[in-house]
Amino acid sequence: MNQKRNNGPTVFVVDDDPAIRFAMQALMDSVNLGHEIFGSADEFLAQVSNDRAGCLVLDIRMPGLGGLELQEELIERGNTLPVIFITGHGDVPMAVEAMQKGAVDFIQKPFRDQDLLDRIRDALKTDELRRQEQLQHDAVSGRLARLTNREREVFDLVVTGKPNKVIAYELGVSQRTVEIHRARVMEKMQARSLADLVKMHMQQS
Repeated sequence: MNQKRNNGPTVFVVDDDPAIRFAMQALMDSVNLGHEIFGSADEFLAQVSNDRAGCLVLDIRMPGLGGLELQEELIERGNTLPVIFITGHGDVPMAVEAMQKGAVDFIQKPFRDQDLLDRIRDALKTDELRRQEQLQHDAVSGRLARLTNREREVFDLVVTGKPNKVIAYELGVSQRTVEIHRARVMEKMQARSLADLVKMHMQQS
């Protein structure tokens, strides 16, 4: 394995061809991208973890565990690294199948260095956005977990746009009780407006 780590995301490269690995290392070094380069899918799986930010540049045809099988294994592990497949001309149908399973792009051999770098940068942006969304989702989940059962009922009804009077009738409580619970929901969810609550509800659905 060849590697160069920095504080940013990592470009993981998996390819069984030593010449491709050497060229990839030189390319990543030339633009100062953190990278780890592996000669097999098994070697990569032994090192990767779901919390590592970056993207994966993956050869679609390799001895042993191939690119599609590696992609499926990552899906099973809940790993969301964006995958860019490197394909030969005859592999395009396989690459299309890979994209249907969540790969973000594929690039055909031979390719221009700049084309690959452009796709890598797009994939790194995709990974950053995904991770930000997951952090927001986890934060909202944590706030929801702090609501009482009644507060959760009020939350679920408030986000449908129902007024306090209707919520009170449906829950069989006073309107004042709903107002108190609603205020607590706003505070616990750290929401400034009804629109904030609606967005949080949508993130969890």
